[in-house]
Amino acid sequence: MANKEPLIITGKDQMREWSRSVRARGKRIGLVPTMGYLHEGHLSLIQESKKHTEVTVVSIYVNPGQFSPNEDLSTYPSDFLGDIHKLMNIAGGVDVVFHPQNLYDYGHSDGLTSSNNKVKDNDQLEGKVVSCVENSGMCHETWIRVEKLEKGLCGNSRPVFFRGVATIVAKLFNIVDPDVAVFGKKDYQQWRIIQRMVRDLDFGIRIIGADLLRDDDGLAKSSRNVRLSPQEREKALSISKSLFNAKTGAENGQVDCGVLKDSVIRAIHDAGGKVDYAEVSNKGALLSF
Repeated sequence: MANKEPLIITGKDQMREWSRSVRARGKRIGLVPTMGYLHEGHLSLIQESKKHTEVTVVSIYVNPGQFSPNEDLSTYPSDFLGDIHKLMNIAGGVDVVFHPQNLYDYGHSDGLTSSNNKVKDNDQLEGKVVSCVENSGMCHETWIRVEKLEKGLCGNSRPVFFRGVATIVAKLFNIVDPDVAVFGKKDYQQWRIIQRMVRDLDFGIRIIGADLLRDDDGLAKSSRNVRLSPQEREKALSISKSLFNAKTGAENGQVDCGVLKDSVIRAIHDAGGKVDYAEVSNKGALLSF
């Protein structure tokens, strides 16, 4: 039997009204933020949310604030109708899909300010942090920074990413007003940053981290995997294989972090890959050893 079709909400005010009405009936709200093109990993986050709350909201929004102009915002995979079908096949379904068009549109006709406010090309050359939001001339200018945790690891090569993530998650929290929000530990640094933001800004929201899911060959499930050719997928497997080997080495007594990192880098290079970073860090403050 087909499960219920979720209510699709696109407006911020309508989303707030729905949440207030649900809370007035004494029900707890779970939020699973996504950028769409859902896979089994996303669905496992939804199942986790349903363990803790009576109603579940899934947001589908590709956030321009976490992309630099030279990244893949315009080509990020999308299949909204397919996503709805997948959500309807979850036992019990989900209650709401929040699918806004532009969360950086504050009522200036088409959501843009004058061309004078558009970031000039030389701003990036001068080292300024620029996302697709600034690059499009949108009037948004408030960003949340989790200053220490956003540094290092993925933050080295993606300087706008974590401020964009923290800002959009805070906006979703303010609009949806959930009791619980679930994030995947595949994006471990992101999960820790959201936890810290919630603590520091006194959001009354419980943040749950769910373990990542892998395909049978060991590749972590990701929306972008659809772009991989068979040859690229085979090369990508060197990432999980090298990490598992490093984990086994540590469990067997190898305590030299340099040796563990070098083994990961060498394995990925040998498979034809390019390493952005490899670090051994503690799991709380993400400080490298």
